[in-house]
Amino acid sequence: MSLALKQVFNKDRTFRPKRKFEPGTQRFELHKKAQASLNAGLDLKQAVQLPHGEDLHDWVAVHVVDFFNRINLIYGTISDSCTDQSCPVMSGGPKYEYRWQDEHKYKKPTALPAPKYMSLLMDWIEVQINNEDIFPTNIGTPFPKTFMQVAKKILSRLFRVFVHVYIHHFDRVSQMGAEAHVNTCYKHFYYFVKEFNLIDHKELEPLKEMTSRMCH
Repeated sequence: MSLALKQVFNKDRTFRPKRKFEPGTQRFELHKKAQASLNAGLDLKQAVQLPHGEDLHDWVAVHVVDFFNRINLIYGTISDSCTDQSCPVMSGGPKYEYRWQDEHKYKKPTALPAPKYMSLLMDWIEVQINNEDIFPTNIGTPFPKTFMQVAKKILSRLFRVFVHVYIHHFDRVSQMGAEAHVNTCYKHFYYFVKEFNLIDHKELEPLKEMTSRMCH
């Protein structure tokens, strides 16, 4: 990675504080284990596999938080070129439009400019991952029955960020020399969701051709 690019990714261009894993917790150890296998250059397909003896819920929780932090950062690097004028709807090309819906203000799916959608999305995910009832941090506190459902929803919505960035802002990514970094992050994300069947294949459709070239 070039020095300029390192600065871009190290500068905290996220819109919100990163969710950190507390040292000494089981999740921190798993996070280290996941990072170590990536740093060792392990094939990404292997790196995403559940380590022997580990709990699937913990493994998914660690990755959801990690992907949130990384994808948030990727969007942060191109956010200056994603405006209400350039992206009046949150889309992935002419065929795919994403509407926002939540339990509060937007009870019906609502078309929004991409920056507004992204901001609501990142805020919503942050609330989920910081909610102890959904992502418990204490050892021995069980995950709720709805955990996988929430994790799948988070990952499906994060995938939409990749769709928008690749289809509408890839020239900006290339311009910044960030192409390899974004591609690696995408491959890691894709292999992970495929390994544990976490995203409906219909959601993956917009990047299908690119994925078939990139992820063998």
